[in-house]
Amino acid sequence: MKNAGRMVQGAGCGGRRTERRPAPGTPHPAPGPRPPAPGPRHPAPCSICGKTPVTFVRYSGAHLCREHFVDFVRRKVSRELRRQVRLPDGATVAVAVSGGKDSMVALRILHDLLGPRRGIRLVAITVDEGIRGYRPPALKVVARHCRETGIEHRVVSFREAFDLTMDSTRRCWGAATPCTYCGVLRRHCLNRAAREMGADVLATGLNLDDTAQSILMNICRGDVERLARLGPHERVREGLVRRIQPLRQVTDKESFLYATLMGYPVHHSVCPYAADAMRNRFRELVASLEDSSPGTRFCILNSHDALRPSLEEMFPPARLERCPGCGEPSAEGHCAACRLARALKRGAGCRVPGAGNDEGSGTGARRRSAP
Repeated sequence: MKNAGRMVQGAGCGGRRTERRPAPGTPHPAPGPRPPAPGPRHPAPCSICGKTPVTFVRYSGAHLCREHFVDFVRRKVSRELRRQVRLPDGATVAVAVSGGKDSMVALRILHDLLGPRRGIRLVAITVDEGIRGYRPPALKVVARHCRETGIEHRVVSFREAFDLTMDSTRRCWGAATPCTYCGVLRRHCLNRAAREMGADVLATGLNLDDTAQSILMNICRGDVERLARLGPHERVREGLVRRIQPLRQVTDKESFLYATLMGYPVHHSVCPYAADAMRNRFRELVASLEDSSPGTRFCILNSHDALRPSLEEMFPPARLERCPGCGEPSAEGHCAACRLARALKRGAGCRVPGAGNDEGSGTGARRRSAP
């Protein structure tokens, strides 16, 4: 008796495996119809109205269309603004505006929220650090926004305040990163300009990602005292304009998408001196944590807020005096800005503990200075 096919042996789990192959000359069966190609995947509709969404909010699971996303961001900013400050009639609100997406979103939303209120004056302040090819285009973007909205705009520069620029001192930074100097000098200029313009508060464009990064940076450096001095500030101290953070609950992605949907011109260039900043590593760390566990940024922020009263009790504000060099508030002698500017002019890079900068010393020194 002849076999219709051949037996083929193969290795298998537990012994021999056999399979039957058709004998030579056996016709193959006709191919069946091909399965239909998969169609395009349609995104889930807006969780509120059912329209086509523009984004998916991973930490909440919501899909939002353009209208409800814009309302979502504005509500978060409005809620945070009411939580941080009570603005009386006739108050002046200064906004630190660099031309990037965050500061532009903060400026425009504050204009929309405070514009209808009578007696609230909104002003914009931009710091020119003296970085060729980077700051001039940003100044044009800010000037355009202020013309469109009728907001008063003031530009202050390192050259006017300290008789130097970041470009002219690049060979004098020593072992410190440029952000060490720039951060301290920039905050000095912002506070002085805001006070001279009669501002009751100074709003910055720091978003949720920025804040979570700052919290982790200070923890990893062992600088617990600075955790107590992170904004937004509740105390009003002589000579210091109280800082607020309207975008504190808005993520980096949400800020970018809001600016894009609203059609705001934004300066997207990255500072050429920021490549070595310590914040870059913490930006990647926070993004990785958020990607694997959505909501991590809010957990970091909420944990800091829960600990903040105890931290402020542990590290009460230092008594402030007037800096003999510039007249700005200082905890002891010359302020951090004057010490750094003097070091740069001497051509010797240095680090000033307690200078309040994002890229400062990691020693966790208890030496205090004005926030």
